[in-house]
Amino acid sequence: MDWFKQHRQRHAHRQPEAPPGAPPEWAPAIEQSSTYGLHNEASDESYQKALEFCEKHPVESSTILPSQTIADINGNGCSEWRIQAHDSSSISVVHHSDGKGGLSQIRSRVGCPDTCLLGNLPIVAGQYHFPNDPNDGGVYFEIIVNKMTDPSKGGVIAIGTACRPYPSWRLPGWNRLSAGLHLDDFHKFFEDPEGGRPCFLGSPPITSVVGHTIGCGYSFSTGTMFFTTDGQRLPDAFTGIYLQNRSDIDVYAAVSVSGECDVSVNFGGTSFKWLEGNEWRWRVDRQVRKLGDDVGEQEELPAYSAR
Repeated sequence: MDWFKQHRQRHAHRQPEAPPGAPPEWAPAIEQSSTYGLHNEASDESYQKALEFCEKHPVESSTILPSQTIADINGNGCSEWRIQAHDSSSISVVHHSDGKGGLSQIRSRVGCPDTCLLGNLPIVAGQYHFPNDPNDGGVYFEIIVNKMTDPSKGGVIAIGTACRPYPSWRLPGWNRLSAGLHLDDFHKFFEDPEGGRPCFLGSPPITSVVGHTIGCGYSFSTGTMFFTTDGQRLPDAFTGIYLQNRSDIDVYAAVSVSGECDVSVNFGGTSFKWLEGNEWRWRVDRQVRKLGDDVGEQEELPAYSAR
């Protein structure tokens, strides 16, 4: 039985009531699922290859960050987060070193196939502290779409999250423990290898993503993932994701491209369009202040100081 069938059966036989204090259960989004995307479809070969990849490569367990990495985060904050380069002649990734820490530039060439790139550090680190207060924020990052091939000609950009290892030829949201918003049709995906669900009951807020800023946020206490466009928070996309096994996994930012694209990824090096994301409670570097309760005695780390 493949991973998707196991996952769906597990949730289909959920007990009617959760134990007191248990984290929210994940449930499918209310929008009707689509069998096919509006513009671009991955091949059956891609789907089958991804299943085989996930079967062969189990999800990595969460880890404690090296002492030097923690020291670097304490000194440089969100500047330590970046998108990792991909071993492909079709894509280049540049990290700004002119004082704009926390910014990565992704450029893909004409004919670039579906390619998923992950962050170098987790944005949801399983071994570290998760606030239980629903008003205590989570993590947030943004992308700026500078260029994207027309979707009718194969252009796709997607923003979301994934766990390692993730099949690099699959957009976020298509495979295990991954979620994403695909900007060719504004469909949202969570462990959904088909056409996803429309992110809006009506028309998307923008007709062309070029020149616009898209954000992705995740709430620690409720497991809610949401997206923003040009600083405006959209209706919650998913609730209860990653909560059931959050101490066992590390979750990374994921950005995918297909076709000729130019995307800037901002982890907080410059101000976010979504103003609330600039508050300390949404910064990616905040959660590693101390280890989680289940990893021995809590280790308080030096507070982040603004540069």
